[in-house]
Amino acid sequence: MTTDLTASARVRPDVAPIQRRTLSLLFGTQIIGGIGVTIGVAVGALLAARIAGTAVAGLTQSAAVVGAALLAIPITRITNGHGRRPGLAVAYLVGAIGAVLVVFAAATRSVPLLLLGSLLFGGGAAANLQARYAAVDLAEPARRGRQLALIVWATTIGAVAAPNFAALADTVTDGWGLPPLAGPYAFSAAAFVLAAGVLLALLRPDPLLTARRLEATDTAVASPPPTTESPAGGPPAGGLTVARRGAGMRAAWQVVRDRPPARLGVAAVAVGHAVMVAVMSMTPVRLGESHGDADVLRVVGIVLSLHIAGMYALAPLVGWLADRLGRRAVILGGVALLLAACAIAGTADHHTPQLTVGLVLLGLGWSGTMVGGSTLLSESVPATVRPSVQGFSDLTMGLAGASAAAISGFVMRAAGYPVLTLLAAIVAVPLVALALRRGPVAAPDRED
Repeated sequence: MTTDLTASARVRPDVAPIQRRTLSLLFGTQIIGGIGVTIGVAVGALLAARIAGTAVAGLTQSAAVVGAALLAIPITRITNGHGRRPGLAVAYLVGAIGAVLVVFAAATRSVPLLLLGSLLFGGGAAANLQARYAAVDLAEPARRGRQLALIVWATTIGAVAAPNFAALADTVTDGWGLPPLAGPYAFSAAAFVLAAGVLLALLRPDPLLTARRLEATDTAVASPPPTTESPAGGPPAGGLTVARRGAGMRAAWQVVRDRPPARLGVAAVAVGHAVMVAVMSMTPVRLGESHGDADVLRVVGIVLSLHIAGMYALAPLVGWLADRLGRRAVILGGVALLLAACAIAGTADHHTPQLTVGLVLLGLGWSGTMVGGSTLLSESVPATVRPSVQGFSDLTMGLAGASAAAISGFVMRAAGYPVLTLLAAIVAVPLVALALRRGPVAAPDRED
């Protein structure tokens, strides 16, 4: 027997207001968190170059990416045991600690402290990523894609506004005795603390704990009483046991491995992110081959701004399509856009307008795989193990992106940008076969 996970379902009267409140809070904290992340990223490479030279400049961003990926593990454990509210708050507070360490590193010109601070600074990005999952804990099946995409889109507001605050932050903190370029990180720390405080104070009731309680009630009604205890007289075989068992990444992988839709969701998010990062990270280098020093920064800024707009600006439309056409269709559309982007960018030579079109399509393709994959993953597993599986997905995505960024530099130097885009396209092709492979999908709230 199969169940259509995207079919409409009546929302319980007590859940609808909780979901509206949750979405409003997440939308606001995503803007605040997006400002905190981007205002630091905007000056991170420049600050690192002043402290330790150009060779170290790229390591700060790499450290933040790796930090966001690795912090998914402890954040998942907190979320799994205590709910979304403490998990997101701790992630933001870790990011705030990292931002403060970067300020101290700037004052003392300490490279190890700078890298440690950048690693912990990734907590802000990890919180922004995890927030999209909190948006679908209580969402109607027919609106999950749109509501997840709304929170993804909210990040755009903060990301676009943040660079404009960087100079202001530096000017304001100049009177505090902070070194140049340290001020934006001080503002990042304040933004992260504010986001954590808002979530701790106002995200009540917790959406994940509420979803688990409702799921446990539905299961208890549908199941006979004897199933609440193990045959050996051990602990109950209900959601709490599953939640404990799902606390680790190994258990999360076992859940993903046993569920084809969950496998597709994780693969779509990770592969889409890896392809996007590989091509995007080397595009400034490609532009530098055809533009002089006087123009290259301006051109790179325009191209990457349009790329970021492609990633986030149309996320609500992508979410609507995921609800109307299905998650797999949107994932396949995202892969098609990624392949088109690689073809257009890879054959652009030094024609900047064509390269720009390729980068915009690259952002749109990433949006399709991210929104479609995240929504499919969230609805393919029970609430008891959902945080663990989502944390596993973010860990996989972060490591895939960091690996792609590292490898892309070697490929660019050895074979050039066209070969890099070709290899990126090849990486995306198996995702098509995985998305086209269909099998019976059982309702997650009736399993485990």
